[in-house]
Amino acid sequence: MDTSRRKFLKIAGCSVALIGGKPVFEALTNDLAAAEPVSLGQALKGGRWAMVVDLRKCMEKPDCNVCADACHKVHNVPTIDDPQEEVKWIWKEKFENAFAEESTEYLKESLKNKPTLVFCNHCDNPPCVRVCPTQSTWKREDGIVMMDMHRCIGCRYCIVACPYGSRSFNFSDPRKKLKKEDVNLSFPTRSKGVVEKCNFCAERLARGQKPKCVESCPEKAMYFGDLRDPNSEVRRLIQENFTIRRKPGLGTNPHIFYIV
Repeated sequence: MDTSRRKFLKIAGCSVALIGGKPVFEALTNDLAAAEPVSLGQALKGGRWAMVVDLRKCMEKPDCNVCADACHKVHNVPTIDDPQEEVKWIWKEKFENAFAEESTEYLKESLKNKPTLVFCNHCDNPPCVRVCPTQSTWKREDGIVMMDMHRCIGCRYCIVACPYGSRSFNFSDPRKKLKKEDVNLSFPTRSKGVVEKCNFCAERLARGQKPKCVESCPEKAMYFGDLRDPNSEVRRLIQENFTIRRKPGLGTNPHIFYIV
């Protein structure tokens, strides 16, 4: 019996039975974990994950890109100079572009034309999820809008549906843009023709770690936590400060809050 057939029968057998009394998926996941040991901490769990960005701190260093660089490095996001083909999980927009509904000709100078961090808003009512024909993007119970980049067929309906421009399409093979020594082997690389975006570092939460951008921010201007926990830092910051969100009038209920 050749190797490919043997593997097929092994997987088929697992799909019919429960291994050791555990669900098939869990059993297979455990086998993979055993094959490539990873140091795991206690997973972070929350009722509704959210992020708070303190623009007062962030804008003190307008040229700082530490959080975006750290995010892109750990998630194997390639650097592409062509703005028509760039792939980004975190980037900056002028305040007036990020918050058009908040902008007037009398906008205070501390905000006018200032670069503002933007990323996926992990909405309560994400239009990207509704239009995806393959369910390669979905919303978890804790609010994180996930993306299965290996299931994506590249139709780009989600890109059209997202009102925040938070998704990127790989027009070329992103693996060819990465140096072999820079590839993070603990996170999957992608192929040409798929969509990707910020995932609130779901893989790090599973290891008991906060999102990489939050951990890396030198100004400590980013906060992440469970909004349903009345004692969480994000809950306290929102209650004690005036915050705004991007395009709240669209009914998506974004869960990135900005202190201005």
